[in-house]
Amino acid sequence: MKEKKGTMDNGMWIAGIAFTFFIALLGFLLAKVPGFNHVGQLASAIIIAVAYRQLFGYPEALRSGITFSSKKLLRLAIILYGLKLNIDVVFRDGLGLLARDVLVIAFAIGLMVLLAKWLKADKSISMLLGVGTGVCGAAAIAAVAPIIKAKDEDTAIGVGIIAMLGTVFAIGYTVLRPIVPLLPTEYGIWSGMSLHELAHVAIAAAPAGEDALAIALLAKLGRVFLLVPLCFIFIYFMKRKSKGEEEGQNKIEFPWFLVGFIAMSLFGSYVLGHSIPVSDSVMTGISTTTTWLLTAAMVGLGLNVSLKDLRERAMRPLIAVTITSICLSVLVYFII
Repeated sequence: MKEKKGTMDNGMWIAGIAFTFFIALLGFLLAKVPGFNHVGQLASAIIIAVAYRQLFGYPEALRSGITFSSKKLLRLAIILYGLKLNIDVVFRDGLGLLARDVLVIAFAIGLMVLLAKWLKADKSISMLLGVGTGVCGAAAIAAVAPIIKAKDEDTAIGVGIIAMLGTVFAIGYTVLRPIVPLLPTEYGIWSGMSLHELAHVAIAAAPAGEDALAIALLAKLGRVFLLVPLCFIFIYFMKRKSKGEEEGQNKIEFPWFLVGFIAMSLFGSYVLGHSIPVSDSVMTGISTTTTWLLTAAMVGLGLNVSLKDLRERAMRPLIAVTITSICLSVLVYFII
């Protein structure tokens, strides 16, 4: 009887994981539809997951598999995301940009905190949005969320807002490109230092040419690189905050996935393509796998979102992050 129950539990666990990938597939297909193609697979999948939750409720029978996707697969996706960071390129060509990237991250998080206080916005969502705006969108939010003990629904709301707002800004940049008095490389730096996701940077910078795209991605890589020290700063402050509280009540677990992120970054920077030859198709395959893992994880988070809470808690952080993103674009424009 116990063996039968264990087999049934395993079956529901697998079914839960499969369910998140099924909605991820629907998000992938929705992202092919005109209009949604600018939003992207990640945000499209979150929209479907949130809609499913409102229409049919949370699929309790599949909870173990869904939780596995939103926790374990999320960390695996972040580890694989490290391959996108070429540390060698950052150190060789991007040190000048790195100092300005520090300013960008500090400005984005600092302004979000001030605006959240002024607007009486939800602190958790606002902090996640500040990190997503300053660093690298969804991946940064996913990395910081467990450190600051953000709720799953807060993480999903933050990722959804960043994905959609970043898309709006990326399209806006391409519209402004012929108007703003910037050289292609300057426009690339502007895009790379101020836009939210790597994909948004690529969308905005590509029309300005290969040189603009290269420098834009380099500027963005610097911000991705700074995700690791930023996470350790958050760990430090969270541990200080927990002092004086009941032991174990607010214990901060070491984010081992960040060690994996760093290891994959070093592996991709100094081993792949050097000691181990690797084709572009293999790297594309790894990147695609990372995207699918991250999408399935976000589906798991999206299923925890209640639209009632979204209306009550997300509007003010949305206003704050929109103001912050505009101010960040202006700041970067003047420090290029």
